[in-house]
Amino acid sequence: MHSYTANRRSFLAGTAALGTTLSAAPLHAAPIAGAATPSPPVNRSPLAPQPFYPLPVGAIRPAGWLRRQLEIQAAGMGGRIDETWPDLGPDSGWLGGKGESWERGPYFLDGLVPLAWMLDSAPLKAKAQKFLDWTLDNAAPSGMFGPRSNDDWWPRMVMLKVLTQYHELTADARVIPVMTAYFHHQLAEMPKRPLRDWGRFRWQDEVVPLLWLYNRTGDPKLLELASLLKDQGFDWQELFAGDYPYRGKTDKVAIGLDKPDVPGQIPNGLKDPALSVHGVNNAQGLKASPVWAVVSGKSEDREAIHRQLDTLDRYHGLPIGIYAADEHLAGRSPSQGVELCAIVEAMYSLELALAITGDAALGDRIERIAYNALQATFTDDMWAHQYDQQPNQIRCAHEKGPWTTNGPEANLFGLEPNFGCCTANFHQGWPKLVASLWMASAEGGLAATLYGPCEVATTVAGVPIRLREETGYPFREQIVIHVDPERPTRFPIALRVPGWATGASIRVNGEAMPDGKPGEFARIVREWRAGDRIELAFTAPPRRVSAPHGSYVEQGPLVFVLPIEEKWQKLRKRGLTADWAVLPQSEWRYALADGAAIQRLERPIGPVPFSRRSPPVVLVTQGYRVTNWPEQDNAAAPPPAEAHVEGARERLVLMPYAAPKLRITAFPLASSS
Repeated sequence: MHSYTANRRSFLAGTAALGTTLSAAPLHAAPIAGAATPSPPVNRSPLAPQPFYPLPVGAIRPAGWLRRQLEIQAAGMGGRIDETWPDLGPDSGWLGGKGESWERGPYFLDGLVPLAWMLDSAPLKAKAQKFLDWTLDNAAPSGMFGPRSNDDWWPRMVMLKVLTQYHELTADARVIPVMTAYFHHQLAEMPKRPLRDWGRFRWQDEVVPLLWLYNRTGDPKLLELASLLKDQGFDWQELFAGDYPYRGKTDKVAIGLDKPDVPGQIPNGLKDPALSVHGVNNAQGLKASPVWAVVSGKSEDREAIHRQLDTLDRYHGLPIGIYAADEHLAGRSPSQGVELCAIVEAMYSLELALAITGDAALGDRIERIAYNALQATFTDDMWAHQYDQQPNQIRCAHEKGPWTTNGPEANLFGLEPNFGCCTANFHQGWPKLVASLWMASAEGGLAATLYGPCEVATTVAGVPIRLREETGYPFREQIVIHVDPERPTRFPIALRVPGWATGASIRVNGEAMPDGKPGEFARIVREWRAGDRIELAFTAPPRRVSAPHGSYVEQGPLVFVLPIEEKWQKLRKRGLTADWAVLPQSEWRYALADGAAIQRLERPIGPVPFSRRSPPVVLVTQGYRVTNWPEQDNAAAPPPAEAHVEGARERLVLMPYAAPKLRITAFPLASSS
């Protein structure tokens, strides 16, 4: 038995030599719930090898509380939005109708397809199949597919991602010919019809399915198209390479948002500078450099994501792992919002980047976003969502907010507040998180890249392997992984040790392994036998963290907040759902008592994992009421640097960020003297 820890640099250095071996003896995921036998998840020459490769969709299924979360999504808007929203109804352009024919059909399927097969839901599969059959059976002789009324390259980038997932699940023989014909058509057409507006800023999203197809067919034309997409696309790496221009709350004059639509500009009048500070574009742009590194093989491309993240954190970062962008980048005030589309797109970009770079810190960030920001923007039943959420969110009402460019509906809960893109696009968040919990490693093993309860079926060197991960993480600190190979097999298992861990315990069959180093992957190489058991415990005490605007409380991957009592007010019925305002019914102006102890209390994980009524864990501390913390733009002003307090200390019970919909995340501090 051998256990060791490797950093990203040394791990990457060793992967190139493994490429030939991997090609000869690839990893395959075993079929689950109707999934097909997938293709090898390794990069074909001349693409650069990478430390991890995502397992094909269908190899991982959710379990425990995480399965319950996906079931809630399926029973809510995630599985039934087409029944109540005309944009995804039977007249959709992606069903051959005359209705919405741009991005919303592909967005919906990008989450519906993995959700349906992960839950093995016949009704959800049938819904997805209608869109997929129309798309695959109605491509034009030229190779173009999709609604004839809209020839924009951008929505097809999303549908291509859908088709790759669908093929991994079913091996549908129509997929690869349709994708190949389309890419050849696009290669011929793009010199005279180049990328524009959204497609120009999101070109990297097409490179992902393009490389997926190249790894299966070896068609050299695909690499030509990849280069053309990059040449015509926006240079995200260059934007962050020099003196980053957008440091504070967006200057509307500087980026052209102060002017009305001008003929010849893109439909909503935004100029390129505005699109470069657009929150969702930045979320999708996070994958640009690492994805291109697979083509270029250059370390500077692979590493550039860290400069992007560091810069966004410095000027726009929020405590929940993502940046403020209520449509456009918005500074660091905890009352600025972040769009739901930006959350799910950032997660997907970071999941890809984690596989390509092998950087454990990206796993920490994915969990921070997923286990805090993602569910915070939904009602418990996932039948209503916000466009923008705020860390310090004291009301959700139809009124002017502190937004950079969004309107008065931006933080309402409803069917399509502010704009309907998130209604269609949010579906990918939870399913793609599940699909990224485990990956194949370039050294011929498996890697636990993120943590959550799940079951995995795959093969290593031709031997079927099943893993069962039992955990209440992130609400609990313990993780148990059952390893069951069909016959004894020697291979490495890599375990991500979170960077926040002050204690990390790893045991195999009760025997202590060397402690993993925080922020790296611990690897255990041994002959695994049926019934083997890995026990992990990652611990860290609750702590207060200073931020540019106040202080917040965290423990492990969770941020904890003060809940504000809520009054839900139905504004209007919207088919199967409704639009809601949420009004405060209790005081929110509190300072944390500097130096006060923080106590952790655990409760059962209930049927709604992120529930205000029964949160699985709370932190108890002390605080004071504050008298000099005003409202501003119908939101909480930034916390005062020096809090004026009144009255005696009070007991404050803090919940996980996603549980309450009205909350204070960033607090002033008050001395106990």
